[in-house]
This record gives sequence, structure tokens and C-alpha cells, in this order.
Amino acid sequence: MPDSEESGLEGWIPLGTERPIWNRFFQVAPLVVVGTREPDGSHDLAPKHMVTALGWQNYVGFVCTPRHATYRNARREGVFTLSFPRPSQVLSTSLAAAPRCEDDEKPSLGLLETIPAPTVDGVLLREALVHLECETDRIVDGFGENSLIAGRVVQAWVADDALRRADTDDADLLQGEPLLAYVAPGRWAKIAHTDAFPFHEGWSR
Repeated sequence: MPDSEESGLEGWIPLGTERPIWNRFFQVAPLVVVGTREPDGSHDLAPKHMVTALGWQNYVGFVCTPRHATYRNARREGVFTLSFPRPSQVLSTSLAAAPRCEDDEKPSLGLLETIPAPTVDGVLLREALVHLECETDRIVDGFGENSLIAGRVVQAWVADDALRRADTDDADLLQGEPLLAYVAPGRWAKIAHTDAFPFHEGWSR
């Protein structure tokens, strides 16, 4: 292992990679409720925080594991939904993470208010800020015990009070409708105060 002083990292702690590093520091991520259809026709909801847009086009992905019903459902049915909850829905989001009973049922889902997804066979979390209806594009296994589930967004919905508009300042919009963020591991935050990023002149994506 390199010496921290020689490498210019004096005052930094080497974590090593013999074990996963992610519980040793905090990181910010979106918190999303994924909806999938079960084999019996019912619908499952599960919160995920390892979620990201996949490039600049209408693709999105999230990390899951083959051990979970979400993975099996998204693979079998070929569709899934993503709902981005409001900070006021953090308890509802937590209920979606409740474990299943011995009969593989998840009674807590009965406490969540949902609406049918208009485009794909699925449900959406009522009152969420943003809804994405997706077709499963591909599943990439092999990230240890985890997999990346990539989807193509076939329809998107945004609440009227969360839509960016030319006549509304972005900072004011987020002040009025804060975002729910997961601060991994094990915490959450309401993001209301933001500042414009200082892009360098000539920057291009």
C-alpha cells in the first residue's frame, strides 16, 4: 500500500478494497420506488437508490440483485416503472421496503396509494414528483452479486408544480418543491437550497 505522505494524500485514510467501501463515507443519491408486475398479476413496489440516467437519451438504470422479485419481474415482464417520491412520502417509501412474509406476501404494499400506469402494465406511486414508464432494455449481471437493469423510457410524467419552465427560476422551483434524496448509508435529506453550477465558458456535454 502506498505511503500517504509520499503520494500527496497526507491526512487521508486508505480504506483498502478487501471489503466493500460504501459504508465508510456518505454519498447522495436519488430515492426511487420501482414498480413491477408479479407472476400472479399483482404489483410489487420496492425502493432503490442506485438509480441513474444512462446517457443523454431516454434510458435509465438501477442496480438490483437476482435474489429480489424486482429483478425477476423486470426480466420476465419486460417493463417497470419508476416513481420519484416527494420528501413528504419518505415513510411511504420506507413501507415499500418492508420484508415479505413466509407466504411471500408484502402486506405493507396495501398501505401505499398507487395509480395505474397508462402506458405499461404497472402502477405508479400516487403524488410522486416524477413518474417514468419503462421497457426493460437489457440486464447486465456480474457486478458481484448485483446487476444493472437498464430500461428505455417510453413515457414520462412530471407534476405540474415540479416542471421546469422558462418563466420560473430553477432555485425558486426547488425551494417550492424540494427533492427527496437518499444519503447512503441510511439517511435521507430534503434538497431545497441549490445554486447554479459554475460551468466553464465553452463547456459542452
